[in-house]
Order: sequence, then structure tokens, then C-alpha cells
Amino acid sequence: MAIDYLLRAFVDNCGLVRTTARFFAARGISPNFLSLLSFFFALLAGVFFFLSSKSTSLNLLLLLAGVFVCLNALFDGLDGIVAREIGNANKKGDFLDHVVDRYSDMFIIGGIVFGGYVSWEIGVIAIVGVLLSSYMGTQAQAVGLNRMYGGLLGRADRIVLIICATFLMLVYPYPVPASGLLSFSFLGWAILIFALLCNVTALQRFVYTWRRL
Repeated sequence: MAIDYLLRAFVDNCGLVRTTARFFAARGISPNFLSLLSFFFALLAGVFFFLSSKSTSLNLLLLLAGVFVCLNALFDGLDGIVAREIGNANKKGDFLDHVVDRYSDMFIIGGIVFGGYVSWEIGVIAIVGVLLSSYMGTQAQAVGLNRMYGGLLGRADRIVLIICATFLMLVYPYPVPASGLLSFSFLGWAILIFALLCNVTALQRFVYTWRRL
């Protein structure tokens, strides 16, 4: 989706992001540490999404979950820039980054699903779509093509949707519409969109790769 490409271009060219990356690099903070830090924030986000539905302090816990998702996105974007800044971009770091991203996805989505914002059936389909779309992207590279980031819904798109849905729920924490078969909170709608569009994205990437082999 366009957000994926726009966000990558923005992060790569943003002066503030580069200044922050230089700050970390000058203090000897490694890109791998930033990758692990991004995972830690994803873990916290998942825990707070889960707890938010069990507590009367819904707004505070949801707010913290949203902040942790933002921090996960921030440090996930910074690790690669710091690696390039210190001339240490390598396959190990790239591999770690992708592993961390997949675990981060699972903890964030899992926290929302286990928090009861959407049925587990929809949650499972969403997780399958997220994993397969990411797998198809890297598998294209494994068979000799460029890594594939295209399709309807990339990781940046998913993160933006979750952040928007979380903060919308702080304003209106009720199902939309109020009743019916397709009555979900904003977070529930986000996961439903993942269930549909991530699987479509996986198929798009499969077809794209297949036609070029």
C-alpha cells in the first residue's frame, strides 16, 4: 500500500530521524539493541491491549498500548538507519529485524484478539494473513528476485491502522455499528481488515513472484 512506501521514504529522508540515529550511533548503541527494544515495546503493547479489556481503566491502558505501538514503530525504523550510519548493515541484522517484526506482529495482534476486541476465528485468519504476506515478500528474495514489499497491506500500513484504531477507541470505545453481525470496535475492524487484506496481499505477492520466475 502507498503508506508503506511513503513511510519508508519519509524515514529515510527525515532530518530529525537521521539526527536521532546519529545520536544513538555516537553513543555506541547497536542496531540490534534497537531491534530488541522495538520488540520489548511490542510485547508491552500486546500485554496492555489484553489488560485493557479486563480493567475499568480502559482509556489509560489503551493509551499506553497505543504509545507502545508507536515506540515499536519508531525503534523498528531506527535500527536500519543506525546500521547504515555506522556502516554495519549486514545480513545478521536484517535477519534479526525480520524475526523481531514477526514476533512483534504476533504479540500486538494477539493482545488485541485475546483482549476480546474480535473473535478468535477472525484473529487466526488475520495472523495467517500477516505471516503469509511477510513470508511471500522474503521468499521472493530467496528465489532470486528482489524482496517484495508491494500489495494492499504492508507492515507500515498495519501499524498505522492499529495506532489510528487505538486512539479512535479512546474517543469512542463502542462497537460500530452498535449491533449486528458486523458490529466491532475500531480495533476489531482493524483486525478484520487484516484478515481480509493481508491474505489478499499474500496472494498478490505470490502472483507477482510466480510470473517473474
